[in-house]
Amino acid sequence: MEKKITFNELRKIKDSLPDGSIKQIAQEFEVSEQTVRNYFGGANYTSGKAVGIHMEPGPNGGIVLLDDTAILERAQQLVGAAV
Repeated sequence: MEKKITFNELRKIKDSLPDGSIKQIAQEFEVSEQTVRNYFGGANYTSGKAVGIHMEPGPNGGIVLLDDTAILERAQQLVGAAV
């Protein structure tokens, strides 16, 4: 399922994750931690893979189109549980 979100919103979710969440998400989805970081706007494709995000310039850091929202949804669950 595709979703549009601003880059700033995406980074805010990543920055709100509890300690160890990147590792937990990586294990749950059987991908590297760097691949999860790339999902949230990172760009290290040597250690991680591309994950189906497409960025367009614009306000609030630009618009990000996510091809698959599973990692985002899991991150939102973890952020909600930490509050």
